[in-house]
Amino acid sequence: MHRLWLIFAQTVTFCVAVLFVLQTLKPEWLGPGVGGSGAGVVEVQEAAPGSVSDTRKPGSYNDAAKRALPSVVHIYTSQEIKAPRNPFLNDPFFRHFFGDRLDLQPQRRSGLGSGVIVSADGYILTNNHVVEAADEIEVATHDGRKLKARVVGADPDSDLAVVRVDIGNGAKLPAVTFAPAESLRVGDVVLAIGNPFGVGQTVTHGIVSALGRSHLGINTFENFIQTDAAINPGNSGGALVDSNGYLVGINTAIYSQSGGSMGIGFAIPVSLAKSVMEQIIKTGSVTRGWVGVEVQEITPELAESFNLPNTQGAMIAGVMRGSPADRAGIKPGDILLSVAGKPIGDAQSMLELIAAQTPGQQTSLKIRRNGKEDIVSVTIAKRPQPRSE
Repeated sequence: MHRLWLIFAQTVTFCVAVLFVLQTLKPEWLGPGVGGSGAGVVEVQEAAPGSVSDTRKPGSYNDAAKRALPSVVHIYTSQEIKAPRNPFLNDPFFRHFFGDRLDLQPQRRSGLGSGVIVSADGYILTNNHVVEAADEIEVATHDGRKLKARVVGADPDSDLAVVRVDIGNGAKLPAVTFAPAESLRVGDVVLAIGNPFGVGQTVTHGIVSALGRSHLGINTFENFIQTDAAINPGNSGGALVDSNGYLVGINTAIYSQSGGSMGIGFAIPVSLAKSVMEQIIKTGSVTRGWVGVEVQEITPELAESFNLPNTQGAMIAGVMRGSPADRAGIKPGDILLSVAGKPIGDAQSMLELIAAQTPGQQTSLKIRRNGKEDIVSVTIAKRPQPRSE
């Protein structure tokens, strides 16, 4: 027994001695966490690329872009144009020798723009100026498909149009999600998606610089979102989306002295775009009210000369003969104050309020004439195309 205990003690002593020597001379042999100075390599578990949610990345809008990108398409248009006739062909002597050999063949003019898929069965919303006068339209989707399209209807007054592609075989397209009406605020982050200069699908970002921009001379009906997100030629008809990837507008125009983005871009708000789109899909056109008057802004100088209390309303500058306004007894010089009980702020708001009325219905107009206010009943007519008020 005593011998066994002696052998055990010697073995332990030997092991401790060996451990002491290794710790002093070769600590790396012992592995991390056993002695050493703590300078060993510690293995950590790394997530696979793409497995971490992008919501953890401050300043990233990848989720919004991924939601909206499949719904934005490229639109390629072409139009046949006649080449100018060679003036020599008008000379009979010249034609005697050369015949019709100098008659030039028709040429084709191409165009480029963007569009937004608004329904899974192939309806696409874009700008009227993208597809106007085109006799061939091709749509390229996010997944690389190229589809022929036709114009369902257009509204030049708002510069909106709807085209449709035939996808066939019960296939579905990825439709965009519309943002709630009136949800956009000045300062909100927005992304502009389109095909600028034909380089391919591109996302730019900025903020909402202003809302309700009008009097720009771009469209008849103007209520633009202004943004500093870069919008360039080819972006027209593309999507302006919020930080969730929901559609808030249709990119339409830029203010530029160079042809490129200068940080002032304009988009048609989704509320107006949706209203126009629904009418076009349902009837092929947009119906608006009309009374047949020309109006002008009431400036402070004009208000003073006419002894008006303020600049609210719109001054009637002319009345079309035989129009609803003429039949109702409205005269040049009258001040239009409200339409159907809704006050008029300026000439643009008057135009929009009249347009919102249903043709054929009776509508009350409040006017001021010779310092006295009166209510006039007018039968709204259908607004003629393309424009006049």
